[in-house]
Amino acid sequence: VLSVSMFPQVAVLSGMFELIRLLGIYNSLAGLILANLILTLPFTVWVLTTFMRELPKELEEAAYVDGATPLIVVRRVFLPIMWPALVTTGLLAFIAAWNEFLFALTFTLSNDMRTVPVAIALITGGSQFELPWGNIMAASVIVTVPLIVLVLIFQRKIVSGLTAGAVKG
Repeated sequence: VLSVSMFPQVAVLSGMFELIRLLGIYNSLAGLILANLILTLPFTVWVLTTFMRELPKELEEAAYVDGATPLIVVRRVFLPIMWPALVTTGLLAFIAAWNEFLFALTFTLSNDMRTVPVAIALITGGSQFELPWGNIMAASVIVTVPLIVLVLIFQRKIVSGLTAGAVKG
């Protein structure tokens, strides 16, 4: 899983482009979702696997002894324990998808399908020699505000999720 995430995005771009073209999802939200899923899935699996290895096996065994089904064990035993890791991983995957530029630039043509980083990069001035730095900076600040709000809301979950699998004991 980790070896897949070590490839730079440019290395998988041509293969991903061909796949998205063959599936007929070029210039659509489905194409961007597939690209971001492939981009973030190795990272999320790696983080959650690290966290899940630290879960005590005794909790699962005790739940089965008490008559719980596998669905109840997942929902009532493991999900509350894994909540900080799930929030942290989800937020980090969201930030990676929010800031992703290369796939969004390559797999979209219309203005309706462009992501915010691509739209900001395509802001032009009155002439080819003018860059509207004020507009670009204003757009960048506005785009950053939702991420800051999310991090502030989930700050405690992020800290406990990031440190959950750090110490073995």
